Amino acid sequence: MKLLTLNFLTCARKTCKATAASFPLHCREVELEQVEMDPNPLFIKNMLPRLDWKAMKGLTQELGLPQLPNEAPSEEELQGADGEPTQVLNDLHTLLMETSVVSGKLVCGNCEYEYPVKDGIASFLLPSHMV
Repeated sequence: MKLLTLNFLTCARKTCKATAASFPLHCREVELEQVEMDPNPLFIKNMLPRLDWKAMKGLTQELGLPQLPNEAPSEEELQGADGEPTQVLNDLHTLLMETSVVSGKLVCGNCEYEYPVKDGIASFLLPSHMV
């Protein structure tokens, strides 16, 4: 599960949907993997406005990854004067697209339910008493 995906997930419980604490899910006991991919600058540029930057910053802190700046980078910071991707864009690509959670748990900040992640796939199936 790519780190980018974590920015779009929330707790599956109906009682948690209305609370702000259900997003973002917190990573616990995770194993990370980095798989090199060809960069796609246009994808990163288009995805950046859709990210909850504060949540992504918190996620990188929880995982002990390099710190993100307080605000999302501007268009000028992503592309150099020569039209080539900047180091900022390359770093975002590495973080969002190449870094994945292989195993561990995603934990709701509201109800503390733990969603297991195995082989890079999170299970959001809830026991019947929690639905």
